[in-house]
Amino acid sequence: MRSLLLLFLTFSLFAAQPVPIIFDTDMGNDVDDAIALAVLHSLESRGEAKILAVTITKDNRYAAPFVGLFDLFYERPHIPIGVVKDGVTKEDGKYLRTVDESFGAPPPPPGKATYADAVGLLRRVLAEQPDGSVVIVQVGFSTNLARLLQADRELVAKKVRLLCTMAGNFVEPTPEFNVVKDIPSAQKVFGEWPGDLVSSGFEVGRAIRYPGKRIDSDFSWTKKSPLVEAYKAYRPMPYDEPLWDPSAALYAVRPDAGYYSLSPAGKIQVDAKGVTRFVRGEGRQHYLIVNDEQKARVLEAISLLASQPK
Repeated sequence: MRSLLLLFLTFSLFAAQPVPIIFDTDMGNDVDDAIALAVLHSLESRGEAKILAVTITKDNRYAAPFVGLFDLFYERPHIPIGVVKDGVTKEDGKYLRTVDESFGAPPPPPGKATYADAVGLLRRVLAEQPDGSVVIVQVGFSTNLARLLQADRELVAKKVRLLCTMAGNFVEPTPEFNVVKDIPSAQKVFGEWPGDLVSSGFEVGRAIRYPGKRIDSDFSWTKKSPLVEAYKAYRPMPYDEPLWDPSAALYAVRPDAGYYSLSPAGKIQVDAKGVTRFVRGEGRQHYLIVNDEQKARVLEAISLLASQPK
């Protein structure tokens, strides 16, 4: 009996450990990246996650300061930020510059290496973690992770437990934004990833939308939030934002909560036009499936986490 009790306590302690997260994002192209980052911060506040680093695949100088605003808002300014070199989508977008300037966070001058190179940061952070422990949440392009694989595939295989992406479309043969913007990198990541991979497709986020009417009421606890400012700047209010990226972030930290179902095991293929195709069979890759009951639970979980007081 005593040995069973010790075993139970050991298991409980292990299960309670926060999930080590690296968040790889194209912050600034869509506002759901900001919602996903808020969700991850709230999960860290609950002791469920630990944000090790944020790396950015949008090549715009306002993106990293915006992430820094989030980290400061949630009182975690120590979280390292890495930026892509020679990446895609260089435009400012609809909210990055506006929110940065409203909080007094000017971008670094062009050409200044204020932030770490994303690939170098990924290698350093992974090397510091226990084997088989890290979960990477990739909700932008595959640029950084493809370069990481090229630089040190063995490190990825050794340290990463799961890659959870927001990428692809698994119900329609339609190119998805995160894939089509850097097709060669997506082909490399999905074709060569050495471990478990779960993707939340376009169809999942499209079916679950953040209730924009709750922005003011749910954030009444704070005078000014970077998420609220970004949401209002992104589109004329009110609007309901598809929860593409937060859906992936939620699964990454709570994979066993029953929010989603998993496809059978197989492989995700990316063709020359950026269309994803799932091939059932040998492989360690899956995509998320969500039914009507699960949609309601996911929406409530993300809404509560995104607006949780810090």
